[in-house]
Amino acid sequence: MIRLRNLTKIYTLHGRHKVVADNINAVFPTGVSVALLGRNGAGKSSLLRMISGAMLPTSGEILSSGAISWPVGFAGSFHAELTGEQNCRFVARVYGADTDEVRDFVEDFAELGEHFYLPLRSYSSGMKSRLSFGLSMAIPFDTYLVDEVSAVGDASFKAKSKRVFNARLANAGAVVVSHSMRMLRDSCEAGAVLEGGHLSYYHDIADAIDVHLENMERGMVG
Repeated sequence: MIRLRNLTKIYTLHGRHKVVADNINAVFPTGVSVALLGRNGAGKSSLLRMISGAMLPTSGEILSSGAISWPVGFAGSFHAELTGEQNCRFVARVYGADTDEVRDFVEDFAELGEHFYLPLRSYSSGMKSRLSFGLSMAIPFDTYLVDEVSAVGDASFKAKSKRVFNARLANAGAVVVSHSMRMLRDSCEAGAVLEGGHLSYYHDIADAIDVHLENMERGMVG
């Protein structure tokens, strides 16, 4: 379970304030996959980063009864001078996971060959994404945070990534941001719509998508 309690986030730039979270109170239930919907700039990524702990709110708090992932596929914490293997071992130690098991899983999953033992600075963006996605799947979490991630590689690799991710969700929940309504309908049971700094939770993903699309249509009038 993830509970947002009086959560507020305000950005200030050149004396102007933008409120992306306005005293939000909400609960993301245990084991439920929730689509996080909202127009561009509404603050969806900021909310995910606050839930992950990578960003602090202006006020309020986030409480959790289980382990929460970093945003799936995010490679920002990798060290460029370390090899793929060394990065995997480092992250595994941080999360208290078995370093050998994590290393073996990612090496097999990411299909990087000898590059797995080369410094990350030598990787292409696609290789970094494969390493990062594999590492996200190697460590078990109670809730996975997903921010517009799409598996790179050929059709076979994408199919494998989808199978592994769906297997993880069989025993965990997720908060998912995506512009693909089809992907959200397929992978999420519930939805939450972020609009004007306020978050509305819907137990049925179809209801959340309907509200989101209505908000988008209103925003395009005129």
